[in-house]
Amino acid sequence: MKLKETVDFHLKATWHSLTKMYNQAALKYETSQTIGYVLINVDKEGTPATKIAPLLGMESTSLSRLLKSMEKKGLIYREADEVDKRIVRIFLTDYGVAKRKLAKKTIISFNEKVLKKVKKSDLKVFYKVIDAINEIASDEKQNEADEIKISKENKE
Repeated sequence: MKLKETVDFHLKATWHSLTKMYNQAALKYETSQTIGYVLINVDKEGTPATKIAPLLGMESTSLSRLLKSMEKKGLIYREADEVDKRIVRIFLTDYGVAKRKLAKKTIISFNEKVLKKVKKSDLKVFYKVIDAINEIASDEKQNEADEIKISKENKE
């Protein structure tokens, strides 16, 4: 099988293309695709910082730097959870809410273009395939974690 015939190749190429497109659009608003994605994933009640990293596939140190940057720009603020002080919740400032609206507008515009070009029945198949790929990737990740754990146990 040639590399360009793999599912992985097409997913990565498409993701790269989308990232470039969204970053180009975000530049007009002095932000980035990653910041926009954080903004659209912060709830009104605040979102624990620990829930944001997995959405972005980021390590906690990278997320920490991103959140500091967003805080300096006045997009977010942090508060300790009232019940569990160990949890830090992320909230949007008014400026952050305005930027989120721009991010949502950009995403909706792109999706409308996709819907004009791709039949709904084809999208249903696409979502089904993506779900299967995610399931396989999750299973593989778990298998790798299990193998690492067994390997460590055997070394001890």
